Amino acid sequence: QVHLVESGGGVVQAGGSLRLTCSALGGDDYRLTLGWYRQTPGKERDKIATITTAGNTDYTDSLKGRFTISRDSVKNTVYLQMSMLKPEDTAVYYCYARRRSSNYKTYEYWGQGTQVTVSS
Repeated sequence: QVHLVESGGGVVQAGGSLRLTCSALGGDDYRLTLGWYRQTPGKERDKIATITTAGNTDYTDSLKGRFTISRDSVKNTVYLQMSMLKPEDTAVYYCYARRRSSNYKTYEYWGQGTQVTVSS
């Protein structure tokens, strides 16, 4: 079982930066694709970016450039560096992990979410 623990959320002024961190506990035996999503009240959870064990990234186009995903595979930790933040970036940010078993079944895991609030 993989347990995702996020940290780094908070309140920041528009134009500022913030870095989120997520540790994938119990994931040492798996090849995990890690990522970040976000959600605002009444809306669906939207993908921000994912990163594979090989370091291949996949971003939502509208966020590419301001948001950067990276990982430390030794620590099984994923980061989201956010810059030039806007009030519309205010959301709960969720860490995500995905693995595929030997019989090709996909398992997905979610963190508890961390609030990011961007003040104008």
